[in-house]
Amino acid sequence: MKEKALKIKLLIMDVDGVLTDGTILVTSSREDARIFSIYDGLGIVLAQKAGLVVAWVSAGESISVAYRAEKLGVTEIYQGIRDKLSIYNGLLEKYGLKDEEVCYIGDDLIDLKVMKRVGLSVAPANAVSEVKEIASYVSSVSGGGGVARETIEYILKAKGVWEELISRL
Repeated sequence: MKEKALKIKLLIMDVDGVLTDGTILVTSSREDARIFSIYDGLGIVLAQKAGLVVAWVSAGESISVAYRAEKLGVTEIYQGIRDKLSIYNGLLEKYGLKDEEVCYIGDDLIDLKVMKRVGLSVAPANAVSEVKEIASYVSSVSGGGGVARETIEYILKAKGVWEELISRL
């Protein structure tokens, strides 16, 4: 897995079930809200400081997701996407990357097509069995519990930049 991690330049992740535990809170004003892990947030910031491109691709649509992405400096955010493979192909073209230079974190059936293409695929501990079966790595934590942070730490440590990044915090 370390060889795969060394090649990563783009980190794509699903939102619901990866960055959140999959729970959607619907407020009395009919807006939906999600709970994000602060650990994932710092990991995402560090990944970007290390030069990785971070993208979120979600089948859902939420103002709270857009707001969280904005707070973390994630500019590649795609919501309401059923065909995640088309977004994936667009990102490869935009950044001039190959499959092996991409890590994807996904938890459900809609993520399978992309996960089968990327160099490093990661599933949360509570992902559906079909996703865990094809993942390069199954996280020790569930969605919303720091799976993005665990993945990012692994990649940045493999690249030898983790200690330098955290020394600048």
